[in-house]
Amino acid sequence: MRFVVPSRHYTLISRGSACTKPTAVQSSEQCLCPGSTEVCYIIIHHSSQDNLRSRVRSKTGLSRPIKGNTQGVSTSRLPFTNRRQAGVELASSLLRHRDTDAIVLAIPRGGVVVAYEVAAALNLALDVIVARKIGAPDQPELAIGAVASWGDHDFIVDEQSVRLLRVSQHYIETEAEAQIAETQRRIAVYRGTAQPPNVANHHIILIDDGIATGFTIRAAAMALHNLNVSSLTLAVPVAAKESLTALDPFVDELVCLETPDPFMAVGYWYQEFAQVSDQEVIRFLNTARHRPG
Repeated sequence: MRFVVPSRHYTLISRGSACTKPTAVQSSEQCLCPGSTEVCYIIIHHSSQDNLRSRVRSKTGLSRPIKGNTQGVSTSRLPFTNRRQAGVELASSLLRHRDTDAIVLAIPRGGVVVAYEVAAALNLALDVIVARKIGAPDQPELAIGAVASWGDHDFIVDEQSVRLLRVSQHYIETEAEAQIAETQRRIAVYRGTAQPPNVANHHIILIDDGIATGFTIRAAAMALHNLNVSSLTLAVPVAAKESLTALDPFVDELVCLETPDPFMAVGYWYQEFAQVSDQEVIRFLNTARHRPG
């Protein structure tokens, strides 16, 4: 299990294995490997990042930028009718990947609906990477971290939130284990007997239906880099601007259609945002696997 602290100074702890430096981050690194233990601490000091605008392919300003007091926005003016329509729009910004060996990976559950339309339009394989947030004690909706699973398990923790809320290491580890168990359950349900794709040396398009805090996406991105993907595009219909900035070091490309300010919540920007069931996820994945071509 790897433990990553996403703050200005990042720490990677790789337990019971050789030192593994996170390929997602391009910056100066200092490795402090205690020779008498199997735990390696890597302190990563970030240099200034590239201009985010040059890294983000955004249609905000070209389509329907939403500004001002969002409380007064009528449903007829919201950017997306539903997740499927958002996926169709998102695919139009990813056409350069059509008929390549790229693999589309979705964050369940809602991200699968968006990703299905992208994979269909681009004629690409579709699968899932399961990530779950770690909620604060007594405030489960407040994310203080996240876990992601693909064989191995990765989890990240917001050091600042943990310190401010005085969250114990025992709580973090216990909650992480519970969420890992849930990710394993979901993987078994969604894949059934199907084998996961080999993502090593492939370009990955990682998709969700939107980004609020970005914790689950960040955990998924770290897990994918640890699997030696060749490059990673993060593509979402809508996201909070500050979350895209925080995610920039972890991906090679960002594609976001709308970055409304104030952000409110992901579901606010859809006219229809119903809960997606496990059965629907399975249906979309099975349809994608049996799609001709």
